[in-house]
Amino acid sequence: MAAIREAITRGDFAPEQRLVESDLSDRFDTSRSAVRSALLQLTEEGLVEREQNRGARVRSVSLEEAVEICEVRMMLEGLCSAKAAERATPDEVAELRAIGDRMRQLVADGNVLGYSEANQLLHRRIRELSEQATAEEVLERLRAQSVRHQFQLALQPGRPSVSLPEHLAIIDAIAEHDPLAAETAMRTHLGSVIGALREASQTMGGLRF
Repeated sequence: MAAIREAITRGDFAPEQRLVESDLSDRFDTSRSAVRSALLQLTEEGLVEREQNRGARVRSVSLEEAVEICEVRMMLEGLCSAKAAERATPDEVAELRAIGDRMRQLVADGNVLGYSEANQLLHRRIRELSEQATAEEVLERLRAQSVRHQFQLALQPGRPSVSLPEHLAIIDAIAEHDPLAAETAMRTHLGSVIGALREASQTMGGLRF
């Protein structure tokens, strides 16, 4: 299932593309029963939708839904950032700094895939450090859709260079144990993501994720 999920979030399958069990079985060298089970799980995660007599397809996410997801994340990840700033130990701060340094190097190298993965790691570690189980549970349910549009935005020319200083500002605020600054930095970053989503949709003519 992980391989199919990764292929969808990476954009190997287009929104609304049909997912044929036999084709997926051949592509991922697994049984059709395993593919069927994976598609059911991915349906629950919101990555796939199934229609009676028409099989499964990649669920598309409209601009409006992507913005709504970011708005929910803005509230909850802002809270998580504030709590992480209160609770982060010196070793955990050092870990976040190391992720920030890696992100800086990946941008310098033009490695957009690596940057997208580091982006996901940073957000996940901040959620974990916050120890906000309820917020983390809600955010995990949104994760699959978030990863899809984050990855596509990372491919937009110049986007990593814009989001890098936003991420570094979040790390700095947590390192300084400043909850208000951490929350503000996270909300500013996700507000920037919303702006980038809208711009990408206009540029690419009704982009769907």
